[in-house]
Amino acid sequence: MFKKIAGFLALKKSMAALFMMVVFVGMGEKLAERFLPKYIEVLGGGALAIGLLNGLDNLLSALYSLPGGYLSDLIGFKKALVVFNIFAMCGYLIVIFFPGWQAAVIGAIFFISWDALSLPATMSMVSKVLPDKKRTMGVTMHSLVRRLPMALGPLIGGYLINRFGVEAGIRYAFMGAFALAAISLVMQQLMMEEDPGAKDKKDIGAPWAGLFSKRLRVLLASDILIRFCEQIPYAFIVLWCLGDRETGITAKISAFDFGILTAVEMTAAILIYIPVAHFADRGTKKPFIVATFAFFTAFPAVLYFSHTFTTLVFAFIIRGFKEFGEPTRKALILDLVPKDHRAYTYGVYYLIRDIIVSFAAFGGAFLWRHSPALNLGAAFAFGLIGTIYFALAEDNKYKEHDQ
Repeated sequence: MFKKIAGFLALKKSMAALFMMVVFVGMGEKLAERFLPKYIEVLGGGALAIGLLNGLDNLLSALYSLPGGYLSDLIGFKKALVVFNIFAMCGYLIVIFFPGWQAAVIGAIFFISWDALSLPATMSMVSKVLPDKKRTMGVTMHSLVRRLPMALGPLIGGYLINRFGVEAGIRYAFMGAFALAAISLVMQQLMMEEDPGAKDKKDIGAPWAGLFSKRLRVLLASDILIRFCEQIPYAFIVLWCLGDRETGITAKISAFDFGILTAVEMTAAILIYIPVAHFADRGTKKPFIVATFAFFTAFPAVLYFSHTFTTLVFAFIIRGFKEFGEPTRKALILDLVPKDHRAYTYGVYYLIRDIIVSFAAFGGAFLWRHSPALNLGAAFAFGLIGTIYFALAEDNKYKEHDQ
C-alpha cells in the first residue's frame, strides 16, 4: 500500500531529501521575507527602497538562474545545491549582524537568490530521477512541499513581530533561518544521491537560439506578461493589508493576521496540487496553464475591492488558486527543452523572463506612489493580455511534447 502511494506521488529517496531541504531552507526564508517591506519602512526606507528590493528580487533571480543552471549541469545537482545553500546563509548573517534597511537590501542579494539558483538544479534532478510520465507529479510535489514553509513561516514570523516588534522580530526570524539552513545541509548530504554532472563539459553553454522551440517562445512571452501582473503589486500587498503611511492607507489588519492570510493562500494551493498533477500527466497541459494565468489576473482586481479581513481572505484564496497550473507550466518547460541541456536551458528561460519582469517590479513602486489603484489596475491589464494571448495560441502547440 505504501509503495503504491509513494509511486503515485513520485516519492524516491533523493526526492525525499530534496523535500526536506525545501522545507528547512524555505521555512527559514519565509519566517521574515514576507515582512521585509515593512522592516525597510520601519527603518526609514520609503516606497522606492521597497521597490528596489522587489526589483532586485526579480533582476537577481534572472541573473542567478543562468549560473544556477550552468553549475548544476557542470558539477551535478547535489554539489550545486550545497553551494546555493551556503550563499543564502551569508545573506541571513548580514541582516542579523548589521541593522538598517540598507543591510536588509544587501543581505537580500544573497538569500533571495536561493530559489533562482536552486530551481534549475531541482528541475534537473526531477527529470533525472523520475520517469517522463511522473514528471508533472514530481514538479507538483516539489511545489506542494514549498508551500508548507510558505504557509507556516509567515505565521511564526508574524508572531515574532507582534511579540518583539518589527526590528527585533525580523532579526530573530533570520537567526532561525540560518539554523534551519544549516540543518538542511546535513540532511542533504546524508540522503541525496550523487550526480557527477555533464559527461561532456564542453557542450554546456550552447547558443541560446538553438535551445528555444516555437512552443517554448510562445510560453515564455505569455509567462512574461503574467509575471508583470504578479510583480507590479507584489512588494506592496503587505502595505495594502497592514497600512502605508506614504499613500495614506490606514492599517487594516495586524502582522499576525497577514500571516493567517498567507497560510490561507498556501492551503488553497496545496489542496489543488495533486489532483491537477494527476490529470495534467494524462493529457494536454494547456487548459491547466490557462486556468492558472486567469487566477493570476483576477487577484489584483479582487484585492482592490478587499477592505476587510473577510474579503482579504477571499482575495488570498484566489491568490492561492493561481498555483493551479504552475507545476504543469514548469513540467511543460522540461518537455520542451533539449534533454542534454535541461538545467542550463531552464536557467536561460528564467534569465530572459525575470530580467524583463524586473522592470515591472521597479515600475510598480512609481505606480504605487501615484496611487494603489493605478498599481493594481496596471497589473490586471497585463494579466488579461497574457492570458488571452496564451489561450488563443494554437492548441496543437501545447499538446504533450512530441519527443
